[in-house]
Amino acid sequence: MNTAPPTTARTFLQGLELHKQGRLDEAEALYRSVLAKEPEHFDSLHFSGLILWQRGRHEEAVDWISRAIAINGTIADAHSNLGLALQALKRMDEALAAYERALQLRPGYPEALNNRGNALLELHRLPEALAAYDRALALSPNFALAHANRGNALRALGRREEALAAYDRALHIAPNYADALNNRVLVLHDLRRFDEAIAASERLMAVAPGQPYAPGLLLAARLHCCDWRDFATLSDGIAAAVQRGERADMPLTNLWHTLSPAVQLRCARIFTTAEYASAPAAKAPALIHPPHERIRVAYFSHDFFQHTVAMLIAGLFELHDRARFEVIGVSYGPDDGSAMRARLKAGVDHFLDVREASDRAAADQIRAMDTDIVVDLTGYTAGYRPRVLVERPAPIQVNYLGYPGTLGTGFHDYIVADRHVIPEQSEQFYSEKVVCLPDTYMVNDRKRRIAEQTPTRATAGLPETGFVFCSFNNAFKILPPVFNVWMRLLQVVPQSVLWLLENNPTATANLRREAESRGIAASRLVFAPRVSVEEHISRHRLADLFLDTFPYSSHTTGNDALWAGLPLVALAGETFASRVSGSLLKAAGVAELIADNLGDYGALAKSLALDPARLAGLRRRLEQARAGAPLFDTPRFCSHIEAAYEIMYRRWRRGEPAASFVVPPVE
Repeated sequence: MNTAPPTTARTFLQGLELHKQGRLDEAEALYRSVLAKEPEHFDSLHFSGLILWQRGRHEEAVDWISRAIAINGTIADAHSNLGLALQALKRMDEALAAYERALQLRPGYPEALNNRGNALLELHRLPEALAAYDRALALSPNFALAHANRGNALRALGRREEALAAYDRALHIAPNYADALNNRVLVLHDLRRFDEAIAASERLMAVAPGQPYAPGLLLAARLHCCDWRDFATLSDGIAAAVQRGERADMPLTNLWHTLSPAVQLRCARIFTTAEYASAPAAKAPALIHPPHERIRVAYFSHDFFQHTVAMLIAGLFELHDRARFEVIGVSYGPDDGSAMRARLKAGVDHFLDVREASDRAAADQIRAMDTDIVVDLTGYTAGYRPRVLVERPAPIQVNYLGYPGTLGTGFHDYIVADRHVIPEQSEQFYSEKVVCLPDTYMVNDRKRRIAEQTPTRATAGLPETGFVFCSFNNAFKILPPVFNVWMRLLQVVPQSVLWLLENNPTATANLRREAESRGIAASRLVFAPRVSVEEHISRHRLADLFLDTFPYSSHTTGNDALWAGLPLVALAGETFASRVSGSLLKAAGVAELIADNLGDYGALAKSLALDPARLAGLRRRLEQARAGAPLFDTPRFCSHIEAAYEIMYRRWRRGEPAASFVVPPVE
């Protein structure tokens, strides 16, 4: 600390005490009064900069703390705090250098080690981040913040049980630590321990009512358990909060219950602004390489393993015209050693595994391939890494397949859709420019196998006679309004049962209880265990009619049903996610199975259940569709999406910005 007149020192100490109390305006005024008399007063410069960082004025914070360091570069705290401001500005290399300097000055400095770990975590240098937290905790075993951050690194590494233990340790030290409570909820979701996630979410909201995304996390956990307490109140409250600009829900879970595409766009933009504030604005990037003989398309995904996205897209990789396209697979998810993983790798020209690379290093690898188009197959679904795309590794970046809605970013130029999932009047609700394919936006793999052996009704747990409604969607998609219709169908269709997918014991128990509360015996709900994909598709043949969910409709699940020849009744809303199954039905040639409102949905399902001849006719049409309908014509789809890529590419080469367009059908 500077040698200064007693009155100056006293003024500074008064400011410091106010600063500790969180009275920032008063503290800053006292620091500035010291600086008016002593312009090079190190502590007043340093702590003025710290206040600026606390207020989110990070550029100014860097300036003030740097001025302090120029006067006295031997204070470790100043370098560590400079790192915080630089990190907030996403100047990660400089932030790491500042933390290293702090640690050189004070090797046993747990706070700087923790901060360094945070920067490494943000760069996706996960083992290094974990090592930094471990060093901090070796020095300070009761450092709750480092325990919680260590949990974040472990969660990112996929070591979820260890992450949960780290959060529990942080909360043992600091029981009301909101971020640790929040991240504990997230890892419980990862572990599919939804009962515990509900209790943890309720505690989080009691301790920190304003915690970002907490209402959405609570609702999501309840939906996984089919726990519909206060569903409408909570869902409506989230929508109102999002419209006010609050971080009340994450984009993916918002799709599950929100009926408004405007709310979904608002939610995505709020999330993107908060989490990726440094993302560049949407614009046509400058040319970064000369034209190629073949357009270079990189498919960027967490899900290149035995996953639904992989199962849909594998055939497309194999069919791309190699005279016109060079195909790159960029994987940042696990390698499960499966046959699907091997098929995906064999189906592309180049395969990059970037899961251990930092976001910038992953972007550099994509950029080094002179990539023209990056196709983001994950969006905001599990494992997402949009910070790679913030780096703009390609001049054209596309949102496709994995996420059924807008991402609300400035770094995705296009979304691939069709005119059913995004009607022309709805384009305003998408931050991306809309590319409409002719038949359906959803790719299919015509090589998908159906097990030759169909199980008997007895082995599947179904009654030998009677009508079988089924809905093999995940439990979180089942909402009260549609469930009410299902129960009315069981009342009016004699000897009928509802065949559902077994998700978790709590969901099963709650659905049975909800059925009984509506006058339906619990035994009329039959739950199917999870089996291999081939066996799952085969057992659809035991059902009579598939009932879709709403507003998050069937995607791959609907594909499976139609591929097996099972008619599906859908309800189309206004959002992308609510219209996917309708897109599939249109492309399968059975558009008459799409209803526009809940009443018509129930009436259509009832009429089909009571008209065996009509239902048999639909089955025959779907059997024929497997051989020739656009939904299952992978080569036709390949031609359409390649045409879309060529239009995007030509616009960019001409220096034109991204613009919505419709792809004409192949003749």
